[in-house]
Amino acid sequence: MKTTAARLSALYLLLFGVCAIGLVVYMTSVSVRILAAQTQETINEESMSLVRAYERGGLPFLVRVVEQRARQPGANLYLIADPNGRILSGNVENLEPGVLDTLGWTPRPFLYKRYGERGPLQAPAEDGSTTAADTTPPHAAMALVLRLPNQLILLVGRDLGEPERFRRVVQRALILALGTMGLGAFLIWYFVGRTALRRIDSVSEASRRIMGGDLSGRLPVTGASDEFDRLSENLNAMLARIAVLNEGLKQVSDNIAHDLKTPLTRLRSRAETTLSSARDEGDYRAALEATIAESDQLIRTFNAILMISRLEAGYSAEQTETLDLAAVVADVVELYEPLAEDHGVALETRIDGRLVVNGNRELLAQALSNVIDNAIKYCAGHAETPLVRVTATRAGGNVQIEISDNGPGIEPADRARATERFVRLEKSRSQPGSGLGLSLAKAVLGFHRGSLELGDAEPGLKVIMTIPARQGTA
Repeated sequence: MKTTAARLSALYLLLFGVCAIGLVVYMTSVSVRILAAQTQETINEESMSLVRAYERGGLPFLVRVVEQRARQPGANLYLIADPNGRILSGNVENLEPGVLDTLGWTPRPFLYKRYGERGPLQAPAEDGSTTAADTTPPHAAMALVLRLPNQLILLVGRDLGEPERFRRVVQRALILALGTMGLGAFLIWYFVGRTALRRIDSVSEASRRIMGGDLSGRLPVTGASDEFDRLSENLNAMLARIAVLNEGLKQVSDNIAHDLKTPLTRLRSRAETTLSSARDEGDYRAALEATIAESDQLIRTFNAILMISRLEAGYSAEQTETLDLAAVVADVVELYEPLAEDHGVALETRIDGRLVVNGNRELLAQALSNVIDNAIKYCAGHAETPLVRVTATRAGGNVQIEISDNGPGIEPADRARATERFVRLEKSRSQPGSGLGLSLAKAVLGFHRGSLELGDAEPGLKVIMTIPARQGTA
């Protein structure tokens, strides 16, 4: 009873029992009232019929009618008595004293015996036992007592044995039906409830193992596709997501430790070298300028990390507006043309008309700059005629920007990792950069409900940036 399921089941069983008892009492009382009303109506009609018979033929005709009806199977009670209560005619031999003293409906059921029934006129003993003389217990009845114009007394009644038997039959049937329903409810609770409790216990046990540090554990799924399975599947998906995030956090921590340790070590070495070997103000100024440049790079790295975290979390102070992405692409390409020319890389552009989106100009320009900068950096020196091609087109309900180069590209197995934070595919990690360019671009596109995909440019790498177009534009 310490579990909620057991307490609820007990409460439901209690409520069911109370309702069942109430229903039995109500149905029984309603049945009795209906039978009593029908009996009274029958007695009234019979009494009026006998009164009309007396009015037509007097006492002799009334006696003949009563004698005839009294001999019929299942007859009512008929009795004609003199003013002193002495029975003259009918099918009643003995009445409970006082019944004929009051005219109208008898105030309560009374006892009587028919002709041929032996025994005293008294109720059976409390234990139901009878004596040899009391072979036939008295009957109970209700009746209407009338006084005729000649002062004779007419009683018309109805035995209550049949209504009472009907009441007992209805009562037993209801009790049996409700008892069967109660037993069925208990069995359903016992088996179904215990099964549910066992599944809850298994979920609790799995949860304790996971909280104990076993992050590879999962909640049990039985395959029944019920609410327990749906809950377990959702929690398992959440646990899988947490495991991925934990692995990513560990990987990011390792990469941060490596990537930030190197520039910090250079800063310290440069400061130590300057202090031990610098001879004039020019040496100190050069060391400070190099330190500032290195610090700026560290600040940019941290800013990129913070920006990615805010964008991936789904909130940012950056505001969106309606803008022409074609103009943003043109501006960024124009900005990188001198850099491409310095590296001997041909930079080609194809933009198909206006490309209207809802977005943030600075974020989209930053993402595009990171991808183009990577393309130029890795394309230069890896092809006879290095080429970076930027294409911006409308594709259905989206705007698609494709940046392709003819450099070394990325192996298919490494493309999924290439967009993670601090991932640099060259093992020495000696090339300039922090490994945040593609990660930041992916976060920006996710903020704009878009996507970033890596493909094969044959040769080289193809980066496809997809952004939903603004509704109502062509």
